Amino acid sequence: MENPVLIFGAGSLGRVAKEILESNGNVVYGFLDDEKKLHGKEIDGAVVLGSTDDDGFLKLIGKKCEACVAVDDNRLRKSLVTMLNDVRHVQPVNIIHQRAFVANHVVLGHGNFIDAGVQVGVGSVLGNHTIIQAGAIIGAEVTLADFVQVGAGSIINSGVVVEVEAFIGSGVTIVSGVTVGKGARIGAGSVVIAPVKPGETVFGNPAQPVSR
Repeated sequence: MENPVLIFGAGSLGRVAKEILESNGNVVYGFLDDEKKLHGKEIDGAVVLGSTDDDGFLKLIGKKCEACVAVDDNRLRKSLVTMLNDVRHVQPVNIIHQRAFVANHVVLGHGNFIDAGVQVGVGSVLGNHTIIQAGAIIGAEVTLADFVQVGAGSIINSGVVVEVEAFIGSGVTIVSGVTVGKGARIGAGSVVIAPVKPGETVFGNPAQPVSR
C-alpha cells in the first residue's frame, strides 16, 4: 500500500490492525471511532481523529488514504463497508500478519483480517471482510463466506464450507466436509462433527444445538 491507512475502530482489533500494518511497513494515518471520549486521544502513537462518519476524513479515502475496518461487531462492520463501497467507491484493505501463512493458491477477497500464526491451506476461498484470529488453522479447500469470524486457535479441516456471517468461537474444531450455515454460531471449544443449520447455535463435544 502506497498510501497511509485510516483505521475504522480504535478498540483491541484496531490496535492489532495498527501493529500488523506497521510491521508490514505501512503508515497508519490515524483512527476513526464513534466513542467520543476517545476523540483527540493518542493510542499506540496514533490519534483518534474523529467519528466514522466524519466527512472531513472520509473524503481522503481513495485519494490520500486507504481504509481498514477493524471492528468485530458484524452489524457495524457491514455498515462501514457499505458506506466505503457506496460513498467512497473503495474496498477496505486486507490486513495479514507477517507471521501468518497463506498458501499460494488461495482466493482472497477484500477487507480480510488475518492475525499472527494463522494458516490458510491450498485451494481455500476467503470471501470479503472475514476475521481470522491468532493461531487458527484453515485447512485445504475450505470456503469462508463474507463476514465470517473464526476465533483464536480454531481448526477448520479440509472441505468445510462456512456460510455468510457465521461465528466460530475460540478453540473450535470442525471436521472435514461439514457445512456451517448462514449466521450460525459455534461456542468456544466445541467439536463440530455434523452440519450446522443456518441461524443455529451449537456448543459442546460433540456440538449440539443450544435451546433458546
